[in-house]
Amino acid sequence: MKLSIVIPVYDEISTMGEILNRVRTVHQDKEIIVIDDGSTDGTRTWLEKLTMEDVKVLFHSENQGKGAALRTGFEQVTGDIVIIQDADLEYDPGDYDGLISPILDGRADVVYGSRFLGGPHRVLFFWHYVGNKVLTLLSNMFTNLNLTDMETGYKAFRASLLQAIRIKSSRFGFEPEITAKFARLKCRIYEVPISYSGRGYEEGKKITWRDGLAALFHVIRFRFFD
Repeated sequence: MKLSIVIPVYDEISTMGEILNRVRTVHQDKEIIVIDDGSTDGTRTWLEKLTMEDVKVLFHSENQGKGAALRTGFEQVTGDIVIIQDADLEYDPGDYDGLISPILDGRADVVYGSRFLGGPHRVLFFWHYVGNKVLTLLSNMFTNLNLTDMETGYKAFRASLLQAIRIKSSRFGFEPEITAKFARLKCRIYEVPISYSGRGYEEGKKITWRDGLAALFHVIRFRFFD
């Protein structure tokens, strides 16, 4: 089955080359779709000069958010399985085999890569951990799922599901939104352990407590008002 690897990018000049090298070495039939979401740190210029024929690059004229970048990327998908890949090296493409295995086996429609199921991970922010747990708990309450990591950046799913889902969130509300919509469609959802190399704010991490509050709003919004 063909993988469509969708990579939203915003100001990741220091990691862009390495993440593309790692993704390109994955031994699967695949397409790589990169969406630059209005970068201003040189990432856009670097991507404009890119000569990798197996990488399709799309550009937003200004920053719109991760959800908006993914919407643009999803429109270009031609594969059978979609994998969302952040560009910051926190998630390792070496986990793809485990991520897609339940789909290939016919057991799952959607697979979440959980940072909390025992995989190796960098020890970082306690309050980020608490925030993730709270948001996952609330999402589970409203969706009747028992996920351990709703906010994970590693999600794989059958590309055919895009025909039944219209993403409205433009920023980090994407995670609770797509989870609510997978649940509403009664998708078979699996979780698998992944490695996680989190980074600090001095290394370029962008999500803040404001995004956590917004995610809380979106958990409620997409349960009752969508």
